[in-house]
Amino acid sequence: METIILDGKKTAQEIKDELKVEVSELKKNGIEPTLAVVLVGSDPASQVYVKNKKIACEYVGIRSLSYELDQSTTEEELLELVNQLNNRDDVHGILVQLPLPKHIDEDKVLLAIDYRKDVDGFHPISVGNLSIGSKGFISCTPYGIIELLKRYNIEMQGKKCVVIGRSNIVGKPISLLMLRENATVTICHSRTKDLASECKQADILVAAIGRANFVTPDFVKEGAVIVDVGINRLETGKLCGDVDFEACKELAAAITPVPGGIGPMTIAMLMKNCVQAAKE
Repeated sequence: METIILDGKKTAQEIKDELKVEVSELKKNGIEPTLAVVLVGSDPASQVYVKNKKIACEYVGIRSLSYELDQSTTEEELLELVNQLNNRDDVHGILVQLPLPKHIDEDKVLLAIDYRKDVDGFHPISVGNLSIGSKGFISCTPYGIIELLKRYNIEMQGKKCVVIGRSNIVGKPISLLMLRENATVTICHSRTKDLASECKQADILVAAIGRANFVTPDFVKEGAVIVDVGINRLETGKLCGDVDFEACKELAAAITPVPGGIGPMTIAMLMKNCVQAAKE
């Protein structure tokens, strides 16, 4: 049986093309979806993310406002900017790029964003809505995972899903989304006993721990679907995921590559959230 490569790049492109049509309809009705992106400091990875978000906005037709602030920006100044953006009717989505410099309290900043403009899905109200199954913004990476699986017609209902990692950005929300899709969910982490045997029971295995090539074939049940959320850079400069792709691919029914898997999906879902915010 040929392993299916879950092509996030191609799928993200399809989503952006659909959104492009939606945005041009909105513009005809006098609504111009607008995303404000705030970057503090000069973290190279963050700069790349911000650039990619701008390119995606441009493609879809979303107006993007960019605020690139100095490393020395105070928490007070950042909160003031967020407050201004909250109050602007022409701004639909606000995204503060994480991580923030050490002297700024991330939680305080995320709390300050109007939850109706929280296109990253990190606000406690968004997270609360997700956990009780109410409508609200879903953080883009987990949202992208679910969307990718759906577009490849991968059944989640009744399946055993094992998530490695319990971060607020991926691990916890993907677990809640899998529950919403009627999967049976196990969350594993650094304190889990006998991690490999837990993972080996998974029909769908989601790796989100940030450790290069951590998941090896002894973690994988034959015929499982593997979703690799990790983006790690090896000493050679090559990008790789949390899953040893070449070794695990043989066992899997379907697997996401790194790069070109969940990364592009994350940005596509951010665009989807922005369009949603503008519609509302």
